[in-house]
Amino acid sequence: MNSKDKTRIQKEDKMSSRQKSTGNPGGTDISKDPKAYSMESTMDRGNVNFKAHIAQHEGSMLAVATKDVISSNPTTSIIDIIKKMSKMHFKHMPIVNAGTSKLEGIITSVDIMDLLGGGERSLFVEKKFKGNLLSAINAQVRYVMEHNVHSLRNDAHIEKAFELMIDKHIGCVPIVDNEGHLEAICTERDFLTFIEGVLTGKKVEKWQTRNVKTADAATSIWDVARTMVENEFKRVPIVRDNILVGVVTSSDILGYLGTGEAFEKLTTGNIHEAFDSPISSLLHNELIWTIPDADLGEAAEIMLEKGIGCLPVIKDGNLEGILTERDILLALADKQ
Repeated sequence: MNSKDKTRIQKEDKMSSRQKSTGNPGGTDISKDPKAYSMESTMDRGNVNFKAHIAQHEGSMLAVATKDVISSNPTTSIIDIIKKMSKMHFKHMPIVNAGTSKLEGIITSVDIMDLLGGGERSLFVEKKFKGNLLSAINAQVRYVMEHNVHSLRNDAHIEKAFELMIDKHIGCVPIVDNEGHLEAICTERDFLTFIEGVLTGKKVEKWQTRNVKTADAATSIWDVARTMVENEFKRVPIVRDNILVGVVTSSDILGYLGTGEAFEKLTTGNIHEAFDSPISSLLHNELIWTIPDADLGEAAEIMLEKGIGCLPVIKDGNLEGILTERDILLALADKQ
């Protein structure tokens, strides 16, 4: 059984219309395209009881979680972690003991932003290296990783991972065996596969994050990173002349720092110079969004197909908010 077979729990409910579009929403009057965005033909099929589906899902956590997890050791340097995570496009990196392979911690792209962008972890730079960021990024990751990791055993039910992510506000749960050896990792995205293309009866409008803070395309990467750290954001929509042109994530910034010219600047001490480029340099060519009337099942399908963690929500050409993987999990748990 492949991953799509095991996660598409109600193919018969797969919606016939799609609410995806690409291009510049500021230049597109989507309200005049009812064929592309109407949900009237599918909204009368009833709701999917998500928690019931999780409870009935056969097999252990390993049936859903990602196996063959790539990890690092506590003695790996922070700069090598940055390079590894950016190359693999990872948001999370479990840290295991080099000798025993037992789970000892985890580091995330948000943690790296916190370290480099002036968050709590930057105090480590001040205290141990007297503000020398170059020395700090060559230090071992054990100094800045999260040591108190919320994990589950490999025989735990999938529902436990869902509840743990909601209750502890975390984006992933490492899965270990009886002796604490890392076996797999379960992420927010894994749960999106349960409703991929399925009518949930829950509209984007109710569950989106509103009053989103945006940044101008000319803003430096450093200032956007600071905004993320200060507001505990993982993503910031980017606008030019008040028109949405993209969304930049903490993983995008990590990917930028871990490759090419920026990585060379990072490793030669020109760290702030690496951050001086405009945030627009990190934007992708394709902009994908949804509308308030879309069903969460369809939004989840778009996120999975495009490998993205959020969708801007556009109404009448204006940015109303963003819908994130976390928003969908909270919706499925009926928590706002």
